[in-house]
This record gives sequence, structure tokens and C-alpha cells, in this order.
Amino acid sequence: MHKRSTVFFCILIIFILSFPVYAGAPMTVVDATVNRVLDVLRDPSLKSPTAKETKKEKLRVIYKDMFDEMEFSRRTLTRNWNKFSPDQRLEFVDLFEKILEKTYIDKIMDHPNEKIVFYKETMVSENQAEIQSKIITSSKEIPIFYRMILKDGKWKVYDVVVENVSLVQNYRTQFNEILAGNTPEQLLEILRKKVKAH
Repeated sequence: MHKRSTVFFCILIIFILSFPVYAGAPMTVVDATVNRVLDVLRDPSLKSPTAKETKKEKLRVIYKDMFDEMEFSRRTLTRNWNKFSPDQRLEFVDLFEKILEKTYIDKIMDHPNEKIVFYKETMVSENQAEIQSKIITSSKEIPIFYRMILKDGKWKVYDVVVENVSLVQNYRTQFNEILAGNTPEQLLEILRKKVKAH
């Protein structure tokens, strides 16, 4: 009995010691990824106009690793998701990913040389977390929160809240208004033009 208690106690200690590693995973992931984005934005060799495509490609690779574009899309369209055919959904996810990428990068590019601090992690559930960060400028602090989900053992971002404005909520409102009087195909056409204009 004593031996069993000792084994149980050891297992309990291992669990307690390993828990902070699990709990800290979302913040560690997003912190490291945002710093990868900043490294690209600050890279002197990517400043010239000729390096624009190279920079975009490097950022796109990081973005795809950082964001769960399917989760972003489903949460943005909500009930309207079912109005899209499988092919339309695939195209929507692809187009929306490009738009989100530019929106997010534009927010960060406004302050590429400022200090970014990650200061709080809240576990909303076993597989969802919110990471709070802020950009510290000489005159103000800009809050940026990352909402994350654990899928297939990997933490990914499914929403970004910049200065209390959620990207998912913002686009959901826009897309709901468009789809109230238009078809999914018409929304896709609007997005195609928007992506092409970039």
C-alpha cells in the first residue's frame, strides 16, 4: 500500500510539474511566432521594393503556421457557412486568409520597431486560450489579444482583437450585411476584387 502511495505521489508531482509547460504553450507559441513576423519586417535585406515579394512569401509561410484559417472562416461566416458549396468554402477560406494576412500585417507594420510585450495567458477551456499582449510606443500602449485553439496538438490563432476590435466580429458584421442581399458567389467576387487590389 505504501509503495502504491509513493507511485501515485510521484505521478502527481510529475503532473503538477508538467502542467505549467502545457498551460504556457499558447503564449510561448504566439510570442515566438510574432517575433518571427517582426524579424522579417525588420530585416534590412527585405526593405527594398525588389524584395517585396520575398517578404510577402516569408510572411505568408509564418501566417499559415500561426493562424487556423478554417476556424477563422467558420467563426466569421457562422450560419452563412452552410450556404456555401464545398468548392465555395475552399475559395472563401483562401481569399479570406489573404485578406486577414494583410489586415494583421498592416497592424503590426505600423509599429515594426516598437516593443511588444506578452503579459497574460487565460485558459478559457482545455483547448482554448486568450493571450494578451501590447505594443508599447513612446506615447501609448496598443492592446492586441490573440484567441487560440488547440487542434491536433498545435496551438493556432482563430481571432485577433486589436484595441478591443475583434477581426472575426468585424468581418462577420460586414459579411452578414453583404449576404443578407447577395449570394455566396457575389461575396466571393467582392473578395476576389479586394485580394486583386492588394
